[in-house]
Amino acid sequence: MHTDKMLVSTKFAPPRIGTQTIPRSQLIEQLQRMGRCTVGLVTGSPGFGKTTLLVQWRQTMMGAGAEVAWLSLSADDQHLSTFFAYLRGALNRLGVTIDTGTPLEGASSESIDEVVAAIVDGASNVNKELFLVLDDYHHIADPRSHRLIQKLLDHSPANLHFVIAARVQPPLSLSRLRLMGQVVELDCAALPFDLVETRAFLDMNLSALKLKEEEIHLIHELTSGWPASLQLIVILLRSNPGARASLRELGWRSDDLQNYLAEDVMAHLPQELVDFMEAISICRRFSATLAEAVTGNSNAAAMLNKLEEENLLIFRVEADDRLLWYRFHPLFSEFLATRLIRRNKQNIAQLHRRASHWFAERKLLAEAMRHATLGGDLEFAVEVIERTAPKTWSLDQLSPLLRLLDRLPQDVLFSRPRLFFLGCLAYALTARPAKAEAWLEQFQRSGAAQHEDVAFRLPLVQAAILIQRDRTDPVIELLEGFKPPLDDYSIVRYGAWALLALAYSAAGRHADAIRCLDEHPVPEHDRNDELALLAEGTRTLCCLMEGKMGEAERRGLAQLTRAVSEHGHRSASAYAGAAMLAEVYCELNRIDEASEVLANRNGLLQWTMPDSMMRASICRARLDLLQESPACALAFLERQERHFRSIGQDRALVHCLAEQVRIGLLDNNRTMAQALVAQLDVLGRAYQGAGGFQAEIPAMVALAKARWLLANNEPDKAIQALEHVRNYARRHLRGQLGVTALLLLAIAQFALHQEDTANELLLEALENGNQLGLVRTFLDEGAALYPLVVFAADKLVADSDSPVNVYLTDLLSSLQHDRDGAPSGDTALSTTRSTLTPREVAILQLISQAMSNKRVALTLNISLETVKWNLKNVFLKLGVSSRYDAVSWARKHDFIE
Repeated sequence: MHTDKMLVSTKFAPPRIGTQTIPRSQLIEQLQRMGRCTVGLVTGSPGFGKTTLLVQWRQTMMGAGAEVAWLSLSADDQHLSTFFAYLRGALNRLGVTIDTGTPLEGASSESIDEVVAAIVDGASNVNKELFLVLDDYHHIADPRSHRLIQKLLDHSPANLHFVIAARVQPPLSLSRLRLMGQVVELDCAALPFDLVETRAFLDMNLSALKLKEEEIHLIHELTSGWPASLQLIVILLRSNPGARASLRELGWRSDDLQNYLAEDVMAHLPQELVDFMEAISICRRFSATLAEAVTGNSNAAAMLNKLEEENLLIFRVEADDRLLWYRFHPLFSEFLATRLIRRNKQNIAQLHRRASHWFAERKLLAEAMRHATLGGDLEFAVEVIERTAPKTWSLDQLSPLLRLLDRLPQDVLFSRPRLFFLGCLAYALTARPAKAEAWLEQFQRSGAAQHEDVAFRLPLVQAAILIQRDRTDPVIELLEGFKPPLDDYSIVRYGAWALLALAYSAAGRHADAIRCLDEHPVPEHDRNDELALLAEGTRTLCCLMEGKMGEAERRGLAQLTRAVSEHGHRSASAYAGAAMLAEVYCELNRIDEASEVLANRNGLLQWTMPDSMMRASICRARLDLLQESPACALAFLERQERHFRSIGQDRALVHCLAEQVRIGLLDNNRTMAQALVAQLDVLGRAYQGAGGFQAEIPAMVALAKARWLLANNEPDKAIQALEHVRNYARRHLRGQLGVTALLLLAIAQFALHQEDTANELLLEALENGNQLGLVRTFLDEGAALYPLVVFAADKLVADSDSPVNVYLTDLLSSLQHDRDGAPSGDTALSTTRSTLTPREVAILQLISQAMSNKRVALTLNISLETVKWNLKNVFLKLGVSSRYDAVSWARKHDFIE
């Protein structure tokens, strides 16, 4: 017979959790429903934070006056007698007394019923709500123990509630309780951190390191919000901050994670199941029939069910077909693949070939090509491409196609016209036009260009290459008479009009670009096709080139949302949409949102269309300047400068150099700026008289030179350069660039004491800026522009309520803040304490709990826009640019706990 004195007391106390854990507010809120339910069930894989969540929930409940007992179970509690002894001890702590003479030796139905009756009677006599947490319930193996708990759940009084945490679904029948709404359930899908929680966790645990937004996104993607692996990455980065340069390799390669997976996840699994898991790890996703085809195991469906039941880091994947798809956690998948290479390397090619044939039979072409290439079956990979109908081809096949092309002999390529056409486009559309150009020349010399399957498509290949070279004027002649068949590849049907519209826009013919797209509408059934989304993005680009930020935001947000939903975070359409939307957000001074859009899209800076790469690069540099330092922004631009030189992209190179001039002058580094202007001069002369996008190069050179001349007190010469910029902006309808030219002209005239002329130019810039919705275009000229605005403010607009004057007032306030900076020391603290409103402090307190803006709005019963407006004011008052910097500041100065 066990007595309380023989029990291990620590099993009745929840484990301590550190102060560096983040509150799981949304999950705790779901568990709060336990007050109306019989049982709560929290199931999930090892390391997903089940215990931490329940400790936080327990603290919340006890803070509200509830009685909550805790019982940590272990492998020692497998037998009924031991389990019951500890169960009785936990219930005693709730005030539920049980006759110690109640027998359980035989564990007959009668004896279990007697125990249940005693517990029910004891709980009924307590006039309180009672909660009992059974942690690590998966250790319970005795069927009699499960029978005891089952009867307790079936007959529990209304005031007795059980919370069960386990790695797997316990063998309990909960169907009746579910129908009665008496079960609260959280599973593996609910337990991982979302991005907001990952960011808060990293910010709390790595505050000294201050990770960039893209690094946070990368870590979240790498770990899929798995708390155990996040904790390991935190430990690694604390001990070796330099490891942030190789984040992708940080997690699964660490000895700690390898040991954790080997000892806590794999050690007790049957060998057959281990072999099965390793074999299917070659697939990014898998179904029962695919797993059977790859492994040859006829019990594949049952084994997948077993993996899911055991919560072995496996997740369901939503798909358009009726198959039930799964994937492993990314780190676990890497771990399994590494084990497979080490233990069974000789059979990996065969596994890939089996997968490729399975995918090909179901016309899942990208995956079929990937596995065929990885399996070394190049002939089958080519066959997969050639036998596909045009309408089944899409941009998601670019990556496996490029992998195949890198391995394929050139003579094989030239003997297959359709493969050649798709290969040329693949290289042209991924910032490698030189290779496509060389192939095209050889192909035409070979005489194969006359092949009927490729001849009529060659203008599209040529146009794609020209667009990559920024030679947009010839594209108009090539494609104006182009007539693709209605049943051809979508890259032909929609790509041609997207490229033509882009060429029109480059020439400043925005109306013709829109007309081109209107005359070739996308059918409703193809609305989410990736090429259709890219074509739609050309409309957004027209708005952006004209400087119409409001319309560009509306179109860009809708496009990016659909692109991510249909094709993924790193799809070509998502990259193009992200480049434009980030630029819009940055111009609107919505810095956090701009960072969020660009985060973890490094491919956008390296292999997309030239215009997308250029816009993303300049936006990223400006974000680095605003959020980090001039040195950080310049270091990034130097890297991009080398990249653009390597791919022969002179327009993007000029933008990078011009931005370095601007930042160098802001940082008072005139020597560097002078050297950069000299480089720009050479490039500008090479493109004098050029058309289309290339005409932008001399204009950007003139803009950089004007900045240099103004910094060197030569405003008269700066005016000559700026007139060239202004004329280009007028001819090509570049509204934002035109406003920049007006502002610099006003600064130059003011320096020459031509105040009236300066006022006229500034008024024109304000009117245009107000119409276009520009913000940072003005703020970025702050140091030189501020005195001019202050001097001229009273003279500009007589009507104080006019839109332009309201716009000017807002700009002046922002310019004042940027110029003076936030107060410092005790003055800053006292000033902020007096200016933060109670609502702003309340919002700070809630976002410190990792609440989203929407959740804050619901909690405070205010609108989402009110939350955003208040946050904007908080950022301004604290002199920060993100919610997490605001929370860090508020905690440091004891504004919030």
